[in-house]
Amino acid sequence: MQLPFSAEEWRNPLRDELDKRLPRIAGPCGLVIFGVTGDLARKKLLPAVYDLANRGLLPPGFSLIGYGRRDWSKEQFEEQVLECVKERARTPWRQNVWDRLAEGIFFVTGDFTTDSAFDALAEKTREIDNERGTAGNWAYYLSVPPDHFPSVCHQLERSGLAKPDPELGELHNGWRRVVIEKPFGHDEQSAHELNEIVNSVFPESSVFRIDHYLGKETVQNILALRFANQLFDPMFNAHYVDHVQITMAEDIGLGGRAGYYDGIGAARDVIQNHLLQLLALIAMEEPVTFNPEELQAEKVKVLRATTPVGPFAQTTARGQYTSGWQGSIPVKGLRQEDGFDPESTTETYAAATFEISSRRWAGVPFYLRTGKRLGRRVTEIAIVFKEAPHLPFGPGQTTAQGNNMLVIRVQPDEGVLVRFGSKVPGSAMEVRDVNMDFSYSESFTEESPEAYERLILDALLDEASLFPTNEEVELSWKILDPILEHWALHGRPEDYPAGTWGPKGAEEILSRSGRQWRRP
Repeated sequence: MQLPFSAEEWRNPLRDELDKRLPRIAGPCGLVIFGVTGDLARKKLLPAVYDLANRGLLPPGFSLIGYGRRDWSKEQFEEQVLECVKERARTPWRQNVWDRLAEGIFFVTGDFTTDSAFDALAEKTREIDNERGTAGNWAYYLSVPPDHFPSVCHQLERSGLAKPDPELGELHNGWRRVVIEKPFGHDEQSAHELNEIVNSVFPESSVFRIDHYLGKETVQNILALRFANQLFDPMFNAHYVDHVQITMAEDIGLGGRAGYYDGIGAARDVIQNHLLQLLALIAMEEPVTFNPEELQAEKVKVLRATTPVGPFAQTTARGQYTSGWQGSIPVKGLRQEDGFDPESTTETYAAATFEISSRRWAGVPFYLRTGKRLGRRVTEIAIVFKEAPHLPFGPGQTTAQGNNMLVIRVQPDEGVLVRFGSKVPGSAMEVRDVNMDFSYSESFTEESPEAYERLILDALLDEASLFPTNEEVELSWKILDPILEHWALHGRPEDYPAGTWGPKGAEEILSRSGRQWRRP
């Protein structure tokens, strides 16, 4: 039968780019997780891989290789993955999905310096390429401390895993990508050195630095909120905005992470990556398009213009939690935590003031704070607007009204809140603050995927929009370093009782200018 059109002219109507029902499915590929026995892999990465498979977003021949020091067989590693998945997976359990995924699960025993172990890993990837059709496409997830980055990168290069080998033929001539977990360095100099090491093995286009906050739906919605609506973005400037507060509060203590956390602290752990990224998204100009290069360029512009506000004795605060009540439960203080040095000056609470030297934001302070053992677990961005230049109301009619406010709740109750003044019903004119509240859970039936699901899939798809570049990382450290240097030279952090909202010095940062922290 003669067709009325050639094969080149024919278009499948079920593959229309405008059809939003089409999922983005990764092509043939495999994932190697270094540090697969660590907490991050067990709690987040392995469940995320299963959830992606359960949603049909991984290719049929997808392969997962765990690399670690344990002397595990393939079957033993499968059992460990199965335990993690059943305990922490977001999507429902399906035996057929697990059976298909388990076929591609393997384990390689070794440390980060042994040549023979990486040679065995290289042989395993070639074997999988031949048997499962992964086409030489491999992503390497470095879920290991930054001290091990140089060793792993060196071994990947030495063993031929970092680049395709043309001699192996087209079957193995695929892409190679590396996914790197934070913390990326401890200051600007160390971050620069790490970038040089990683980029000497992998080109920048193949490096994906994870900031799991950027994978959260609510964070991505910041861009939609600003640029898909005429209502908000015209008011995001110094003419209307009084100040911006960005808060990430945790109600947990250090627990078993005392050894890791000592010497890092809240500022390095959260402000340098998470909160400064949120600042960049709030303050950036509209990109020409939403491709990775344009988004990253606009974020870099903001970070280049961002500086910490001094004097740091008045514009920053740090603290350590002491024993107190977390809800109705008594909890011990930081210096009583197992494995923590009682003489340590590592902060569990950090607050700082920043400004952006641009026409849009000149004169608007950005207050960033984070801490452990605070009143409740919450991450939010509050854009606080200026008071109206003139209020035609009599005395006492607006005493119950404060500043207008737009609050973006990142977690756990994802949504957006608008606070504004409204007349109280009655014969008298009285204005009181009211809230207009949008909640994800009430407006959408779809459940938001975990951040690591989105980020792992994006790395496999070569979609870099949600991954900070090396320049963003170094600029973030450049912004934060002066504050860290000041803290290192000036005494100890303040104490604050567990279950409260931080030390007294943090309240004074805002009270000096007649402002106060929003109580989430």
